[in-house]
Amino acid sequence: MDWLEEQPKFFMLGYGLLAFVIVVGGLLLLLDVVPAWFARRREAQLIAASASGAPLPRRPKQREGLFALFFLLPTLLLLAIGLVVPAIRTTLLSFMDAGSNDWVGLRNYGWMFSEDSIVRVLLNTLVWVLLVPLVATSFGLLYAVMVDKARFEAVAKSLIFLPMAISFVGASIIWKFVYAYRGDGQEQIGLLNQIVVSLGGEPEQWLLESPLNTLLLIVIMVWIQAGFAMVVLSAAIKAIPADIVEAARLDGVTPWQMFWQITMPSIRPALIVVVVTLSIATLKVFDIVRTATNGNYDTSVIANEMYNQAFRYGQNGQGSALAVFLFILVVPIVIYQIRNLRQQREG
Repeated sequence: MDWLEEQPKFFMLGYGLLAFVIVVGGLLLLLDVVPAWFARRREAQLIAASASGAPLPRRPKQREGLFALFFLLPTLLLLAIGLVVPAIRTTLLSFMDAGSNDWVGLRNYGWMFSEDSIVRVLLNTLVWVLLVPLVATSFGLLYAVMVDKARFEAVAKSLIFLPMAISFVGASIIWKFVYAYRGDGQEQIGLLNQIVVSLGGEPEQWLLESPLNTLLLIVIMVWIQAGFAMVVLSAAIKAIPADIVEAARLDGVTPWQMFWQITMPSIRPALIVVVVTLSIATLKVFDIVRTATNGNYDTSVIANEMYNQAFRYGQNGQGSALAVFLFILVVPIVIYQIRNLRQQREG
C-alpha cells in the first residue's frame, strides 16, 4: 500500500471521526451535562430555602417554556432539515418536468396511473402490503404461542429473532443462493432447486417467473420480520394477568377457547402495533427488491421505482410523484396508530 497515495483518504477518515466525536460530544453535553447542572443548581436552591425557612423558589412559567424550547429546538431543527424541507421540495418537484425546469401540473400523477409498467408496480406494492403484515404477524403469533414457557424458550426465541440482526441486503443475498439456478444437467447450488431435483423435478429460474418471483421476495421479508412480531406478541402474552388465565382454566376452557377468548383480546393492542409497524416497513421496502432482482421481471415496488425514475432515468418529476404517493399511503397508517395509542391512554 502506497501511504502517500492513500493519505487523502486517511485525512477524510480523520475528519469524519473528528466530526463524529464533536457531534456525539455535543449531544451528550446538551442532553446530560447541561440538564445535570441545572438539576444540581435547582436542588441547591431548594436545600438553601428549606434550611432558612424561606418559601420554596418557584420557576416562572415563561422560563419553564423557554427551558423546554431549548431542549426541543435541536429536534425541531433536525426534523425541519431532514423531513419538512425535503417533503416540501419533493412535492414541488412532482409538479415539474424531468429536468425540474417547467411546471407540468398533474401530468406526472396521470403517468403513474396510466403507464402499464407503473400500474404493475402499484399492484406489486399492494400485494406486499396485504401479505407481509398478515403472514409475518401470523407466524410471529404462532411462534410466540408455541415457545411460550417451553423448555428452551430463550434459545428458540434467539434463533427465531436472529434474522432481524441481518440487514435486508444480507438477507436478500442469502435467499438468492436459496433460489439460485444452474442449467439442466448441472449440479444445483440453490437449496430450493436441489430439493426439487432430489424429488424428481426440474430446476426452475424462480426469480424470473412472474408473479411467483414477487411471492418469493415476500418470503424474505416475512423471514426477517416474523422474529420482530414474535418478540412483541410474546411480551404481550406474558403480560396477561395470571389470575385471568387461572380463572379460565378453572372454568374448564379448552386451549382453543383460551386462545380466542383470552389471549387474542388481551394482546389486541400489541397486534395492532405489529401490523401497523410492518405495514409501514413494507410500503418502504427497497433493499430486498433492489438486491434480489433489481426490480426486473415485474418485481419492482414503489420505493424501487422511485429510485429508478429519479436517479437512473433522470426523471425527477416522475420519481418525486412516486415519492409523494408513497408518503400519502403511509400517512393514514400513522394517523390510525396515533389515534389508537391516544385511545389506549385515555382508556
